[in-house]
Amino acid sequence: MTETSMKIRLPVACFVMEIILIIIFGVLVEYNEETDARLWHKAVGNGSSIENDFYFRYPSFQDVHVMIFVGFGFLMTFLKRYGFSSVGFNFLIAALALQWATLMQGFFHGMHNGKIHVGVESMINADFCTGAVLISFGAVLGKTSPVQLLVMAILEVTLFAVNEFILLGPLGAKDAGGSMTIHTFGAYFGLSVARVLYRPTLEKSKDKNGSVYHSDLFAMIGTIYLWMFWPSFNSAITAHGDDQHRTAMNTYYSLAACTLATYGMSAMVCHEGKLDMVHIQNAALAGGVAVGTAGEMMLTPYGSMIVGFLAGIISVLGFRFLSPILESKLKIQDTCGVHNLHGMPGVLGAIVGAVTASVASREVYGDGLADVFPLIADGTHNASTQGVFQAVSLAVTLGMALLGGVITGFILKLPIYGAPADTHCYEDAVYWEVPGEEESHGELVTVNTGEADKLNSGAI
Repeated sequence: MTETSMKIRLPVACFVMEIILIIIFGVLVEYNEETDARLWHKAVGNGSSIENDFYFRYPSFQDVHVMIFVGFGFLMTFLKRYGFSSVGFNFLIAALALQWATLMQGFFHGMHNGKIHVGVESMINADFCTGAVLISFGAVLGKTSPVQLLVMAILEVTLFAVNEFILLGPLGAKDAGGSMTIHTFGAYFGLSVARVLYRPTLEKSKDKNGSVYHSDLFAMIGTIYLWMFWPSFNSAITAHGDDQHRTAMNTYYSLAACTLATYGMSAMVCHEGKLDMVHIQNAALAGGVAVGTAGEMMLTPYGSMIVGFLAGIISVLGFRFLSPILESKLKIQDTCGVHNLHGMPGVLGAIVGAVTASVASREVYGDGLADVFPLIADGTHNASTQGVFQAVSLAVTLGMALLGGVITGFILKLPIYGAPADTHCYEDAVYWEVPGEEESHGELVTVNTGEADKLNSGAI
């Protein structure tokens, strides 16, 4: 078996993990009251089935689901010879992560007589957790094997659930759109893993670490899907009524302002005032990240636009100036620039959330204060204290992500997962049967736009 062969490694990983999941689901998981036939009909009585939470939450779930599988998947297809892996591995690890997330979040967010109850809201939360894993995937894109990614997903989902429990439980933080729990955690976890997996001779694959016209066009498909559905993402599990309405609206305006800022900054920092497609694909989404924590708060439409405007500027500057510094000075090879799209905007969102919470008052929120800030409404916290706990939550998230990523990185560094050699990173043919390939005389010949790129079959 060659070093990168998945003939045994991937079947063992997939089958063993899925069998274990099935067993645990069989023992611990059951339908909740709104999903179980007997319990629902007993509860609803002569009422209408339209009251089932499915009809309120499923449209948002479907939007989030599209973001996870289409949006994130296609956003990462910008690499010219890694399209199969970008979409395919995204599909694989998302399918695993959402199952494991259901269990982990169930363990930490309340067992019911020893059982984990599942319904449409738990499906949304599992997708949120999966989103964090896919953000981390972007940091190590092209440099890891599918088995490494599955192991990373298992470990990250577990740590995500612990961090989420601490923030939303003991600390009482509010984070409707996941600026902290999803974006900040996923970005800095992935960056820590990338740092530990640093490849000093990665320049051997430098010719493949880039895009071509059609690959950037495919990546824009992911961008447009994410941009369109981000209001659903941020508002998916907020309280029904004004909270959900306000969160979607704040996200809507933040994204729009962010897009204008992105185009303006891209033209400003690029040669001859031209636009860089990398900036448009990524930075235009930063407004959705940055408004996540404060989205359900009374941020106001113009406040949301300010947040989105700042996020777009910060993100473009990160891609233009900070990413090269991270690689050259800190040895962090961030393939997708997740620090610029999710990391810095996530931190900005957490800060905006802390500031907005610290000035919350009953005069502004009225009776809605109990929905947005229940601990302030019941007198447990005052507004200033809530703001402090929001800030502490950011610090806890950064600590958990960085430490967890380092530990995970060292686990993934073990030479048992079939990771690609430095010369074969960002290359689909290492793990996929690519159309146009043919085996001849012990060499794998890949036909690419009329030219034959030869890879040593012993390394594949």
